[in-house]
Amino acid sequence: MRAKKKSRKPSTTCPGRSLMVRLDDTSKSYLAQAAELRRISVSDYVRVVTVAQARREVQSAERETIAMTADEQLAFWNALNATVALTPSQRQLGAVMRGES
Repeated sequence: MRAKKKSRKPSTTCPGRSLMVRLDDTSKSYLAQAAELRRISVSDYVRVVTVAQARREVQSAERETIAMTADEQLAFWNALNATVALTPSQRQLGAVMRGES
């Protein structure tokens, strides 16, 4: 008699699909520390944080707006507010446009 092959039906106890990510040691250490702070597993931490962030980004894109964290907003404002350093060519062009040369 031939043995029956096991069915490869998806398990009903598995909550979802797996995802493998390769990280350097420093990144993995930060994830482990952050998960420990929340008293959850690294897998749960990655799931909670990345899915929430992905959801925000997708919803933001759907609204055609840019969502930034407070640090990102400050960096953006500083970049817009910074004094521009003109190159010599730009200074020369400005002088030409003002009729100075």
